[in-house]
Amino acid sequence: MRIGIDAMGGDYAPLEAIKGAVLAKAEFPSVELVMFGVQSDIENIANQENLDLSGITIVHCSQVIEMSEHPVKALAGKRDSSISVGFEYLADKKIDSFFSAGNTGAMLVGSIQILKPIEGVDRPCLTSAIPRPSGKAGVLLDVGANADCKPEHLQQFAILGSLYAQAVKKIDNPSVGLLNIGEEDEKGSILSRASNQLLRNTPEINFFGNIEGRDIFSDETDVIVCDGFSGNIVIKLVEGFYYQLMKRGVQDEFLNQFNFKHHGGGLVLGVKAPVLVGHGISKADTFLKMVEVCKNSVESNFCARVESAFQKIANQQNTSN
Repeated sequence: MRIGIDAMGGDYAPLEAIKGAVLAKAEFPSVELVMFGVQSDIENIANQENLDLSGITIVHCSQVIEMSEHPVKALAGKRDSSISVGFEYLADKKIDSFFSAGNTGAMLVGSIQILKPIEGVDRPCLTSAIPRPSGKAGVLLDVGANADCKPEHLQQFAILGSLYAQAVKKIDNPSVGLLNIGEEDEKGSILSRASNQLLRNTPEINFFGNIEGRDIFSDETDVIVCDGFSGNIVIKLVEGFYYQLMKRGVQDEFLNQFNFKHHGGGLVLGVKAPVLVGHGISKADTFLKMVEVCKNSVESNFCARVESAFQKIANQQNTSN
């Protein structure tokens, strides 16, 4: 298994990416790590910090996509950037998974334009782990890839999230909830009401029904579906509230689960190989966790399961027509 790391992505790159790769090499010796970035920078920092890069492959990339750059323009104009080259390696199957703590937009665009979506998936989506009292994190999607959605898109998110929960999270028959302003089927926006009816009649998922914002962190559902606009607001609100409590010295075991470093990052679901987007302020221990998430996604054969599921859906639709 070969996992690609964007060494130049993140607020503390490339130092923390390098430190994380060294930790991951020790933790997962059977995994081959491939770092994409400016080779001289990577090697000089490793020497300065006395970090052993043996066993880690470095692919030199002369360019870097900065956090503030426009994703589409940056990918088109910087073909030798660490993100662009990483995606090219992934698309050519020279690596099995790829992740970055850099420009989120570039990672999403690269997933769609270079790697490509799985056939039948209209809108790949971005996930976030949701802490729950049981200690086993649930899944929220979409959290920012698709601000405007149709009911059919939420239906696909539900199927993707359910498959992810089964394959990677090892949850049998995961329950799927639709984020809404009320539990009743007739509540909510036009999108919510139409999505509720569509999900209720989707045999590929175990649909629980509508859930309200107060139930997001309960154990009632394993997968929570929403449009990317709502999902992004949820995770940013939770992140801000978490940091405010930390500043006030609040200590609690459940609250500690909201620290993103325990979850690594968010997978892009619906594309042909595992792609993970990390937080910009990721440090070495979070890079280690991102390697673990990618490793689990590859080992679970998740993307092949998605491809098989959507092929089956397409065949059923063709038969019914």
